[in-house]
Amino acid sequence: MRIEPLGDKIVVKRMAAEEVTAGGILLPGSAQEKPAQGKVLSVGNGRMLPDGSRAGFQVSEGDRVLFSSYAGSEIEIDGNHLLIMSEAEILAVLA
Repeated sequence: MRIEPLGDKIVVKRMAAEEVTAGGILLPGSAQEKPAQGKVLSVGNGRMLPDGSRAGFQVSEGDRVLFSSYAGSEIEIDGNHLLIMSEAEILAVLA
């Protein structure tokens, strides 16, 4: 199933959590931090401007992005855990 966000919303798939520390210690699921990186799966059609036109996005599908740990709303579609967030919640695009 494809999900298409509305307005200035973006659908992001969060990257997998680190299971092993740099020192080689295996972390249980409860001790793993939520990654603050993800891949943009789809973007809306842009924020509505006062003149009726739509503003373009600074991110595009396929970009790796950085966001705060508590950004967006978590949803589950076909067993995939995704985030829907506003473009304003994205801090940076990773090159």
